Amino acid sequence: MASDLGLHFYRMSIAWSRLLPNGFANKISEDGLNYYNNLIDGLLEKGIQPMVTLYHWDLPQRLQDLGGWTNPLIVDWFGDYARVVFSHFGDRVKSWITINEPSSICDIGHGSEIMAPGWQDPDNAVYLCNKYVLLSHAKAYRIYEAEFKAKYQGELSLANHLMWYEPFSPEDEELAETAREYIGGRYSHPVYSKEGGWPPVIEKVIAELSQKKGYKRSILPEFTKEEVEYIRGTFDFYAFNHYTSRLIRKAKEGEELGPFPLGDAPHINGKYEVHPDWKSTPSFWFYVYPEGIRQQLLWVRKQYGDIKIIITENGYSSETGLNDTERINYYRDYLKQVLLAIKEDGLNITGYTAWTLMDNFEWTDGYNSRFGLYEVDFTSPERTRTPKASAEFYKKLIQRHSLNFEL
Repeated sequence: MASDLGLHFYRMSIAWSRLLPNGFANKISEDGLNYYNNLIDGLLEKGIQPMVTLYHWDLPQRLQDLGGWTNPLIVDWFGDYARVVFSHFGDRVKSWITINEPSSICDIGHGSEIMAPGWQDPDNAVYLCNKYVLLSHAKAYRIYEAEFKAKYQGELSLANHLMWYEPFSPEDEELAETAREYIGGRYSHPVYSKEGGWPPVIEKVIAELSQKKGYKRSILPEFTKEEVEYIRGTFDFYAFNHYTSRLIRKAKEGEELGPFPLGDAPHINGKYEVHPDWKSTPSFWFYVYPEGIRQQLLWVRKQYGDIKIIITENGYSSETGLNDTERINYYRDYLKQVLLAIKEDGLNITGYTAWTLMDNFEWTDGYNSRFGLYEVDFTSPERTRTPKASAEFYKKLIQRHSLNFEL
């Protein structure tokens, strides 16, 4: 499928427990090594460069039982795992993502019941996870930098999911910017900014929130000076995931707020709205606003300078069916905005990744939301794959390097 589309690169992930069955580096699965060696070699044989993600939300159960991403030792465990991966596959893999969407891991997984581990602890677990996921990313980067970079010349980053916040009214611009920092800055500022550490506005917001809730100190854990320097600069490009946007306004007195980030933004008294012109999708959280991706890309440059950006996820959710015109329209409209960001705004965007090649298990949506260019028949023992109309669109897009064509 990837070869038929003419992909230049293919983003894949490694399952931690498939390689290290008990989560620790003292036991490596030969079957796991063979599986990933065959996959990587198969891609290269077809002229497709692998972009490998070390962690996409599948923490080994044994490590979860020990506290998972809230245990400071996770930093060393992740570093050990990363070293195993780099040692075995680094000779062929030149593009790496350490951790995919830490905000989903921490804010959704630890602040709600929607994703694993479903702790529903937005006051404490979310921010502990936030700190240790960043230190874990930095650990992997520093290991590669010290032990593998000179030999293999690969590039690394972590992939952040950024939802664009548009102010509901001009009076809501400051609130919208705070929301951008809360979902984007908390996971980007420590890595990509010149000064490192938490975004100052977020330190202030969470300190005030902590006091309001009766805590004696801020629930946002501090970084030591050494940790700030250890994390700062651990990137070779900005890995950018984007799907949707929200309008945000100040909540009215007594107005009920849903959980962050998919419901509302209660930590900053922010209420989400959706513009009536934004089309909905089968995924409850997903509305179509193409201009949002350009605005979000511009925000990244404004915050972190003219750094190289690779769009590592962008795609459309639909129900079953091969004639997926809405997906084609989504890709065309969003890519037009990306092109404007390159041509008119001068952004240094060097890659684009469609989510996703084929229908898969979409976490809270299960098999109901279909993001694939290829339809998968989940009732078939062979999981039969059939190209949708969007697969032909994407194939022509790659062939022509242009949006000016008709199917």
